[in-house]
Amino acid sequence: MAFKKGESGNPSGRRPGTTAGAKLRKSIETKAPAILKTVIDAAIGGDLAACKILLDRIIPVLKAQALPVIVDVGASLPETGGNVINATMAGQIPPDIGAALIAALSNQSKLVEVEELVKRLDALEARK
Repeated sequence: MAFKKGESGNPSGRRPGTTAGAKLRKSIETKAPAILKTVIDAAIGGDLAACKILLDRIIPVLKAQALPVIVDVGASLPETGGNVINATMAGQIPPDIGAALIAALSNQSKLVEVEELVKRLDALEARK
């Protein structure tokens, strides 16, 4: 049987529940209460790995939060970028925040560049 371009050779797709992961999930479902009790008992007994498993599920991991920073906005993107670099080198801004700000300025410069190219192209097309 020859396959046609753009058409699936298996239009029905894989039957649900036939992957190894799905089979494992199904077998665990029936035993979940006993497994959970075993992990809880192990944690109560001092098993730190069991404690970690439980705590990871019930208490979310703390995520780093960036504090607000103050940077002088320059008259241009390069000037503002220079201010960010200077503030980072002076220790006024953490290095990771400085890098994120520089990346944001770089992305902004690409947007400005595309906008300017579109305007120039529109002007050229209007002349024709």
